[in-house]
Amino acid sequence: MQVSLLWWYVTASSSFFDLQVVNGIEIYSMKIDSKVTSRFAHNVITSRAVNRGNVHKEVVFDVELPKTAFITNFSMTIDGVTYPGIIKEKEAAKKQYEKAVSKGQTAGLVKASGRKTEKFTVSVNIKAGSKVTFELTYEELLKRQFGKYEMFIKVKPKQLVKDFEIAVNIFEPQGITELEAEGTFITNDLQNIIKKTFSEKKGHVSFKPALDQQRTCANCSQSVLDGDFTVRYDVKRPTPDSLQIVNGYFVHFFAPTNLPKLPKNVIFIIDISGSMSGREIQQTREALLKILDDIKEDDFFNFILFGSDVHTWKETLIKATPENLDEARKFVRSIDTEGMTNLYGGIMRGIDMLNDAHEGKLVPKRSASIIIMLTDGQPNVGISNTQDIQAHVKKAIEGKYTLYNLGFGYGVDYNFLEKMALENKGLARRIYPDSDAALQLQGFYDEVSNPMLTDVELNYPENEISDLTKNSFKHFYDGSEIVVAGRFIDNNQNYLAVDVRGEGANDALSYTTHQDAEQTAKAFQEQEYIFGEYIERLWAYLTLEQLLEKRIAATGEEKENLTAEALDLSLKYKFVTPLTSMVVTKPEDYDNQDGIADKPTEGKWVFLSTALSPETSYFDGDPHFIVPVPQKDDAICFNINENPGTVLNLISDPVTGITVNGELIGDKRANNDTKIQNTYFGKIGIANKYLHLQLIVTPEKITIKNGNEKTGFTWLDSVTVQQDGLTLTINREKNLVLSMGSGVSFVIVLHQVWKKHPLHQDFLGLYVLESDKLSEQTHGLLGQFFHGIDFTILELHPGSDPKKPDATMIVKNKELTVTRGWQKDYRTDPKHGVDIPCWFVHNNGAGLIDGVHTDYIVSSLF
Repeated sequence: MQVSLLWWYVTASSSFFDLQVVNGIEIYSMKIDSKVTSRFAHNVITSRAVNRGNVHKEVVFDVELPKTAFITNFSMTIDGVTYPGIIKEKEAAKKQYEKAVSKGQTAGLVKASGRKTEKFTVSVNIKAGSKVTFELTYEELLKRQFGKYEMFIKVKPKQLVKDFEIAVNIFEPQGITELEAEGTFITNDLQNIIKKTFSEKKGHVSFKPALDQQRTCANCSQSVLDGDFTVRYDVKRPTPDSLQIVNGYFVHFFAPTNLPKLPKNVIFIIDISGSMSGREIQQTREALLKILDDIKEDDFFNFILFGSDVHTWKETLIKATPENLDEARKFVRSIDTEGMTNLYGGIMRGIDMLNDAHEGKLVPKRSASIIIMLTDGQPNVGISNTQDIQAHVKKAIEGKYTLYNLGFGYGVDYNFLEKMALENKGLARRIYPDSDAALQLQGFYDEVSNPMLTDVELNYPENEISDLTKNSFKHFYDGSEIVVAGRFIDNNQNYLAVDVRGEGANDALSYTTHQDAEQTAKAFQEQEYIFGEYIERLWAYLTLEQLLEKRIAATGEEKENLTAEALDLSLKYKFVTPLTSMVVTKPEDYDNQDGIADKPTEGKWVFLSTALSPETSYFDGDPHFIVPVPQKDDAICFNINENPGTVLNLISDPVTGITVNGELIGDKRANNDTKIQNTYFGKIGIANKYLHLQLIVTPEKITIKNGNEKTGFTWLDSVTVQQDGLTLTINREKNLVLSMGSGVSFVIVLHQVWKKHPLHQDFLGLYVLESDKLSEQTHGLLGQFFHGIDFTILELHPGSDPKKPDATMIVKNKELTVTRGWQKDYRTDPKHGVDIPCWFVHNNGAGLIDGVHTDYIVSSLF
């Protein structure tokens, strides 16, 4: 489990006036209280503050939570009066929010924050002398990995706090075997402050540093509490099972030990398309070499590479003998990139190879067969329609093998990868393009490297049990745990027998386990750490989690039924899920601000359910520029207002030799009623001087110049072109995708209007993917932002448009007045676009861009 302790900031200067008061706001208490009962964690985060200043201040409650957690409650208590959050169906909550926005009010947010966390944020204006208490509750089922349950707490209070405490209380009726606690920020002086004890069924961890112990030095006002605090534990396992029955509900934990490892048949299917060049392919090679060190001698394996073509290392699966592993290492070191992305061909080759191995009895009958596919792009060779690929793969696998899809970076169609994996009893995992990407890949393999059982079935009496969670599993891996929950048809029933089946390395696993409510009650005589109807809530949590997972791959009526069922559970048990929102109504005397907390989906960040890939910079429309700021989970936008015929330098990189310029066009006739005429990009020129390549794109045609050679296409073509250092794919009347030597990719979107439109004409938009592949010397209206920019937002207040509040932005040591607004992202919906939230900088980006916008006007397209 992961949670980050909240921190506070105020919309004013961030300097410290004394040791505990920042701009008049004193945070005098911060506490996270976690009660874990049978792996199910109930967490309450409480923070108290007082406004010591003589004017009102806006205070922000900001806390990171696990992505797998559901918020269940939030409240603010101001001067003794409590204002609770109310969980509603998302559409109803949205209407309430929009009503509040129309009055210039602000919102509470839940946004994806890190790899495993999302951020909850809500703000309120506090009068001088007033006190406020924020209380947030969330719940999560801890999952077992590598033999441990882990609670990860991200600590970052950002200032000294008089009463700071982390308290974790664990109750496990099976008994606790070990308990660990550590922190990345823990110094020798702080080590003794961590208190941990466990005895039989109960464990306790506390961390309560005094004010002086939080200082970075003897006289410093900065806090040393900045990093990760981790609690790990495991439970006794005298039997493979733990069954618990309470008030008509049951939960079954299954984690047998001391089983022999099953032989494993694994095929690695690796994307080697041009977009994987550079650091990504290097990290992939590094990870595969480490994985080869962990493959056991009774395992069978092979590598399949796919670019434009599909290559196999060996024609069949081979045994992991020392000699074969040495040969495999030489092969892995030689892997290099080429061509496009024939994902379909790669995965079908892998399925065929596993089929041949089993039919030819090349692999043991009692073995686990898995496919691990890694890609960083979208299929564009062979079958490229993702729905067709899903259907073919599902039919070919037929439930025989488990498919794991790893998506490298942000350019992948993660939804497609996730759907395909879930349909084939696997899961998808995003590999983040950071310096530790190789460790991420290796870490995933470690999770699935030791299968102990296949085809596990936990069978419960059908005439006694209803609303059962998932009870059949393709594989059980060493160090993990299977959890099944359900409820009795007769609430008064107090006995349950379960038949357990599975296929092991040597023989079948088969036995019956049973439990009655009295045995559970006896195990639960210690009530101190137990919260409410925890088994019922655990069942609801697990059911809801699985319904939302099934919903990902479902369509039509099935999806509608799953949605309705998940929504009902969300509302009944008050969970903030992708189907619900929590409305926070703040008191009238404190600006009557309403807010919404929305839960984001994987890989996206959310401001009222709109989303943008955090690595995508682009311009589009009239023309507006979007600059993502990933560390803020936010974006900055600005417009450039110039006359038709003006050519603007957008990207210029002297190191890679790549230049992108765009020429503006206007409406068919000028509108005399407006001072500023509508303009759009009507021509885009992309050049690479080192490759002697030029690409000219207009709404009518696409031209490639290679030295003295010229090749032309229209938007009616569907074609892929490959030359040295260049890959171009035209998707008929939609967009084109261009990848160049450095690995940077461009997507140019075609916007078509009604052919006889009296005013508007067709135009273009450009989206830059993997902009970090360009050098740090890159500049231009868009290029200058590719290697990061930071900003701070202060003093949010109503603007001239009641739907779009204004604020002060501190950026590049300047104060700018900015407006919260939306711009369109047309990548997935070229006709209507998707609204993207951003902070809008006025006056042609003045103060944000280097120099003034006229500095970027050039004489011609090249």
